[in-house]
Amino acid sequence: MEIAAILKKYWGYDSFRPLQRDIIESVISGRDTLGLMPTGGGKSITFQVPGMVFESGLTIVVTPLISLMKDQVDNLKRRGISAVMLNSGMNVRETRLAWERICNGRARFLYVSPEKLRNARFLDELSRLHVRLIVVDEAHCISQWGYDFRPSYLKIAELRKVHPDVPVLALTATATPEVADDIMRQLAFRKDSRKFKMSFVRDNISYLVRASENKIYDIFHILSRTEGSGIVYVRSRRKTKEIAEFLTVSGISADYYHAGLTYETKMERQNAWQRGAVRVMVATNAFGMGIDKPDVRIVVHSDFPPSLEEYYQEAGRAGRDGKKSYAVLLASKNDRTTLRRKLRLSFPDREYIRQIYERACNFMHLAIGEGYERLIEFDIELFCDTFHLQRRQTLAAFHLLSQAGYLDYIEETENNSRIMITVDREELYHIGASHEADLTLQCLLRQYPGLFSDYVRINEAKISREIGLDQETVYNSLLELNRQKILVYVPRRRTPCMFISTSREESRYVSIGSRIYEDRFDVMSRRIEAMIDYAFNDDGCRVDRMLSYFGEDRSCDCGKCDICRSRKKSSSVHVSKEEMIRKVWKYMQLFPSGITQTILESNFTPDDRLAGEALRYLVDEGFAVEDHAIYRLAEYDSN
Repeated sequence: MEIAAILKKYWGYDSFRPLQRDIIESVISGRDTLGLMPTGGGKSITFQVPGMVFESGLTIVVTPLISLMKDQVDNLKRRGISAVMLNSGMNVRETRLAWERICNGRARFLYVSPEKLRNARFLDELSRLHVRLIVVDEAHCISQWGYDFRPSYLKIAELRKVHPDVPVLALTATATPEVADDIMRQLAFRKDSRKFKMSFVRDNISYLVRASENKIYDIFHILSRTEGSGIVYVRSRRKTKEIAEFLTVSGISADYYHAGLTYETKMERQNAWQRGAVRVMVATNAFGMGIDKPDVRIVVHSDFPPSLEEYYQEAGRAGRDGKKSYAVLLASKNDRTTLRRKLRLSFPDREYIRQIYERACNFMHLAIGEGYERLIEFDIELFCDTFHLQRRQTLAAFHLLSQAGYLDYIEETENNSRIMITVDREELYHIGASHEADLTLQCLLRQYPGLFSDYVRINEAKISREIGLDQETVYNSLLELNRQKILVYVPRRRTPCMFISTSREESRYVSIGSRIYEDRFDVMSRRIEAMIDYAFNDDGCRVDRMLSYFGEDRSCDCGKCDICRSRKKSSSVHVSKEEMIRKVWKYMQLFPSGITQTILESNFTPDDRLAGEALRYLVDEGFAVEDHAIYRLAEYDSN
């Protein structure tokens, strides 16, 4: 079937997005291919369509994000495409069922976590399969110069060895020229390989940096003057709740999201935001990957990401429908110091790292010489409490130990509940279950298709609401059905793990070489300085500076960033100071509770300087008052 017909049949689209067809045709012709496609560019289509073009054989997709893996497998199944996944969060029965499907040719796609490739037996089993395409998603993770380098990705080269003639498709949303070249080198791309790069320009997004000393109030005023869905990114879980509650009290529909919430809570909040029941999501960077919401009009960053790669990805979740949108970065005097402190905290001294390694091995009860390629549940909160450690520095030490090849802390192992019915339909009419278990079973059959052929993710809270029983009763009913062997029930669990890459060594022999420590310190330092330069250097268009960082030359200004807007001052007709005072007075009447100078000036571009002078005049003459950087007219002063 022709690729356009496949796109229409399974995805319902009439045409491809830019570069999708080029990448697909390159892959089908058997060439190794690198696709650089910004967030929202439609990466998954570039390997899912070729996977359906091949009449037989398997497409292997290596991805580090288990949650994204689950969503893509579910989406393919809904389209009638057979797909399975293998990751560390699956039990023995689920793994066996997945292998049966693969070996019997009943799966077109296999999603696998990079950690699985470290197992020699697993690679041997893969070598016997008829593989047509190898896909490396988030391919920047394989580069030591990438912003999210993961040593487990280096094992993908082993997969390449067992299938040397199979083309490789590497995909990433953000990569500097140095990282792009390293990806192709690490994956041993052949001479006839192709590289396709979509422009990083997003002409419908206005990139703005606003000086702010009272960010929570500025977030409110920015959102109050824009329409449509929005995301506010912060770097701490505590702030997500604080800002969301402030916005809600202030009349803006908002909720919060971070990795510490339960799976059910995260899904409920994400779904509410996606369908428009909640306007604004205040979140850490745990929110956003794999979310396809086209009508996000504004993304606000209250805190700085540590690199332009991450900022571009997160800001790029605005305006995927091509309509006018905004990406606003709030910058305070302290943000430079905060980023540079993060750099120091990310590289604790080597002796501290060795101590963390020794304590972690003791915590897992590993003797010298034990632990090779073992996956062990690891409660990091208990670990830090036991040894009186700071979580942030501990994670930094684990990250460096991972880079050095000693162990990997895997936090994303949360799995929601799954069930599979193990009897045929006829037997269901003769079961001797309790009334509650029977109600639960009937609800499962109504709400979740596919239960007789595969494990299906379920939500006990949703079942509870549907049948009017409390969650504990639903849970006990599922256990009852499991005991009667009517179904297999795998309750939800959240168990971060530690993968022991090599047998335990004496801590004095743990080596964190210069390539891992000094070289990566320099790389991270350059990224942070590039982020600081983007935010605080007003000499030149911000979009041009960002594109230059990604190796793209654009000689003209964007015309929409805050710097380009300010340049229009010279060609504009300025109002007099007296007229500006009257305008500011009238504008402030719209905000009896007060407004920040930043928001005020942003609404008087290109006369923001004159607006600031008018504000100071009103304060000096007693017509307005200032309280903690919030300004309001004196007649509204409670005193």
